[in-house]
Amino acid sequence: MSMKVAFIGLGVMGYPMAGHLAKAGHSVCVYNRTQAKAQKWANEFSGSFAATPREAVNDADIVFMCVGNDDDLRSVVYGANGVLAGIKAGSILVDHTTTSATVAREVAAKAALLKVDFIDAPVSGGQAGAENGVLTVMAGGSEAVFAKVQPVMTAFSRFSQLLGGVGSGQLCKMVNQICIAGAVQGLAEGLHFAKQAGLDGEKVIETISKGAAGSWQMENRYKTMWAGEYDFGFAVDWMRKDLGIALNEAKNNGATLAMTATVDGYYADVQALGGGRYDTSSLLARIEAQHKK
Repeated sequence: MSMKVAFIGLGVMGYPMAGHLAKAGHSVCVYNRTQAKAQKWANEFSGSFAATPREAVNDADIVFMCVGNDDDLRSVVYGANGVLAGIKAGSILVDHTTTSATVAREVAAKAALLKVDFIDAPVSGGQAGAENGVLTVMAGGSEAVFAKVQPVMTAFSRFSQLLGGVGSGQLCKMVNQICIAGAVQGLAEGLHFAKQAGLDGEKVIETISKGAAGSWQMENRYKTMWAGEYDFGFAVDWMRKDLGIALNEAKNNGATLAMTATVDGYYADVQALGGGRYDTSSLLARIEAQHKK
């Protein structure tokens, strides 16, 4: 069923996600901080764009958001020109930004005062997943509201799951990033060891990827890591933001994240090497830089 939707934030994730909604037949109005990008999107996907979040959400049934962090989310939601200033009662606000669970609950409470439902719905799959419409969505909110938005989200996702109440999606995304951090560091050390041992990297991965060591990171990143190519993918700066959120949450719930804290420090080293915009697989670059000293 075609719906009137708004999409706030046209970054590397939001731009293609909004595009998939338009391709699925929904009427989409977008907002982006850089208006030229919103106009470009509208021309490409035969949609419309607005000068403010408030205008973009006018009469929308569902409002999707995908911005940078907690502060970015607040900046587009609150204020005279924010989403909540223009959203209609009875609509649904879906946030795909990776944020703290705290801000998710905060926005949900303010939206509820306007009779607007809220779902926190961070995604996994990266830029490629967004472009190919195969993201994984981790959601928090009520079952009834999730049931309404899930069919619409299939335009850009291949799997979505409700984990619990508001904030649960963000907590699940924290688990996701914790697991990725460990997997990438393990792969980086393994490839470094293989190089030092004089092994053929391709043959090594072809062999071990068939067993218990196999992972998405191994399958999709080992070749570029072996070649020392990192100028693509999910940026180290964003990973540190995400790991920081997880580490802060761990202080609240008592979880012990020793490995996560260590890898976060390693990513700080990558930033110090000038690799803030490198892909997260650049942990190998850090090891090699340390090894040369």
